[in-house]
Amino acid sequence: MKIQLNRGINLGGFLSQCVHEVAHYDSFILEDDIKKIRDMGYDHVRLPIDYEVFQTEDGTRIDDGFKRVHNIIGWTRNNDLPIILDLHKAYGYDFNDANDDSKNRLFSDPAIQDRFVNLWIDIATEYHKYDNVVFELLNEVVEDKAADAWNALIARTLKEIRKITAETPVIYGGIKWNSAETIQYLENVTDPNTIITFHFYQPHVFTHQHAYWMPAMKELKDDMPYPGDIDTYRHAAEILGGQDSSVMDQDKDVVDIDYLRRMVKVAVDSAKDKNAPMLYVGEYGVIDQAPAEDCVRWLADVMQVFKENNIGCALWTYRKMDFGIDLWDEATSKEIVRLTTAK
Repeated sequence: MKIQLNRGINLGGFLSQCVHEVAHYDSFILEDDIKKIRDMGYDHVRLPIDYEVFQTEDGTRIDDGFKRVHNIIGWTRNNDLPIILDLHKAYGYDFNDANDDSKNRLFSDPAIQDRFVNLWIDIATEYHKYDNVVFELLNEVVEDKAADAWNALIARTLKEIRKITAETPVIYGGIKWNSAETIQYLENVTDPNTIITFHFYQPHVFTHQHAYWMPAMKELKDDMPYPGDIDTYRHAAEILGGQDSSVMDQDKDVVDIDYLRRMVKVAVDSAKDKNAPMLYVGEYGVIDQAPAEDCVRWLADVMQVFKENNIGCALWTYRKMDFGIDLWDEATSKEIVRLTTAK
């Protein structure tokens, strides 16, 4: 695979999870930010994009949206950075609407599946000519029951993309918010330019502590430390529920780098079993509500584990979005950049 994705950063909140207005697009990320990212030491960017950038609600093409992404790709080419075009939200599917069948109809409605595939045909047609572009089919599929339908949609979409470009790398991952343990449910990889991805926020009770959008977090009043004793983590995991079930199976007295190693090993072993040419972490990071010194310790351990397994990754995220490197004090921000750009 020609494109190398080693130490990158996300541009969350730019063309995704945002107010889809020109004023926002024109101000949130500028070309100078791409240069700054390169100068920090990151070697690629992941660009989450909601379908609203490309289409109206009724499916009408938005030419200005396609042109805007062309321009952003130009910024990255000017700075010698690969860019991942991540479809963060599709029409009929948003990870924020997890388990709401009235909203998430992608895997039950053939017409919406057709629209998904056709959007990817348009994206591939527009951007396959760039040698620094990578396609990511969909950010996070959540529901267990979607596993088979997701595999079928991956195969169908990849087939159409490969009619347009055989070389552009294509990324996709499993279910349960793209978790490491669900790579095992993907079909075996036969395409040599496929990258299997997972997102790594384990343990959630640490990386998402005090997250206002997670109602259960309101019950956890105290800061979560890292490393931390197992009883503290088990109590918090019981409150949070299924996303941190792995903590309940921990056989040590402390949640530390060995826990992280076991979590990542699940992904490494599954990717090997699936014959994946490359394994990649599209998102990882710590909310700005965590104690700064614990954030740094978690990132140091995570980066060590990624290095041990030769896994490329993209930090969540560059600006704002509760995880942005700009939200920390200057010393912490500099240390985060140092840790997350080190090869």
